[in-house]
Order: sequence, then structure tokens, then C-alpha cells
Amino acid sequence: MPHIHIIGIGTGNPEHVTIQAINAMNASDAIFIPTKGPEKDGLAAVRREICSRYVTNSKTEIIEFSVPKRATADRTYLESVDAWHAAIAETYVRLIEGLPEAGTGAFLIWGDPSLYDSTIRILERARVASSFGFAFSVIPGITSVQALAASHRIPINLVGKPLELTTGRRLVEKGNRAESTVVMLDGELAFSKIDDPDAEIFWGAYLGTPDEITRAGRLADVADEIVRVRAEARARHGWIMDIYLLRKGHDFDDL
Repeated sequence: MPHIHIIGIGTGNPEHVTIQAINAMNASDAIFIPTKGPEKDGLAAVRREICSRYVTNSKTEIIEFSVPKRATADRTYLESVDAWHAAIAETYVRLIEGLPEAGTGAFLIWGDPSLYDSTIRILERARVASSFGFAFSVIPGITSVQALAASHRIPINLVGKPLELTTGRRLVEKGNRAESTVVMLDGELAFSKIDDPDAEIFWGAYLGTPDEITRAGRLADVADEIVRVRAEARARHGWIMDIYLLRKGHDFDDL
């Protein structure tokens, strides 16, 4: 039965890769690298660099594959994601079919496989859709949440206070509710629509890479600058991965 490693590789810095991840890559017959077209080749380039730096097993094959695009026309968000995941699952089945009967493959996942990544879900779908069985294991990686906190040299939560993890879409729908809110996948620039001008924002893009950009301050003071800087960076690179923390209040406010 084939075995698949789902390996978290951090946020773009090859030094984020753990020894456990390196050992799993070198124990694999194939490492699968997703490609998303020339405009997002930087994402594949980081994975290639990681393989070049750490894979010493000459028998390990590097296999690149195209990720199906998500169709959004005439579909709700959930409908489009469901169809997209089904298409990716079919691709995964074909890749795993190419492994030896008891072979091992590896997917290199940005950040950590457990946080706003669907590879685990998609592999479960692939296992149901396939005519053969396979097992998989998960190797954790440094998340963008950790990288953001490290770059800004801050703790994520206030003392004794809850932390909310959400998306830009949900932030627009539900508002900024928690004392500390980490927002990911925000193509809508939700922070610029939040009516909470005294909140603080700690923003970062391309974390862990030479292109890292960070901004922090009172939301009302820096929101416009972040919108501008983000647009310029996206135009320059062709893609952007960013994350931010919205924080209101201070440690020991309840005393």
C-alpha cells in the first residue's frame, strides 16, 4: 500500500523545514510539487529550492503537476471550493497511482497542513475515489501565524484572553469580535472595512522570504498604507500571501 507524507514547509524560508520533514522527503520515492502558472512560480520555486537543498537521496524523483483552477462563475463560494477539491483529488489519484506498489510520496505544504490548507481533506477524497488504498501521515510546519508574531516580535494573544483565527470573508460578515484576531486569506482587504479605528494591526506579507514586508500601528493610521503597499507588491510579484493580527485592548485590562 502506498504511503503519503503531507509535509509542512513553513512560510517560504527553507530554514523553516524541520529535520522530521527532511527525513520524510529523503524516504520518499517521489515529491510532488504543485505549479499554478508563471504568475505564481515563486511558490513552486521555494519548493524546488527546499528539494535542492535537503534531498540527498538520488532515487527520490521530483514530480511537478498543474493544480486545477477554481471555477467561480454561477457558484457560491462553498460550491466552487467543493468542485475544485474534487478536481484536485482526481489529480492526486493519478499521482499516487504512479508510485510503486508500496511506494512513498510527499506533498510539500505551505505553512502547516492543519491551518487553512485542504490537502488532508483532498487526500481523504482521493482515497475514497481511488480504486486502491493508501495511507498518509502529517508532518507539522511553522505556520504563518508564528512567522507573523516572530517578525513583529509580539505574543499573539493578550494575557488570559481568547484568540480568533478567521478569514477576510468571515471578518467582513461577522466583524472584529475578539481581543486578538488573526486574519488569513483576505483578498477582500477586510481590515480596511472594519469600523474599529483604535484597534492595532500587525500585518505581514511574504513572511520568512527575502521579500518580506511588515507594517504595524493603529488601524486608522496605517490601513491605507497597507492597502497601497499590498497592491504594489502584488503587481510586482504577480501573487501575494499575507496575514495580519487585529488587536484591541491591552494585557491586564481586566484588573
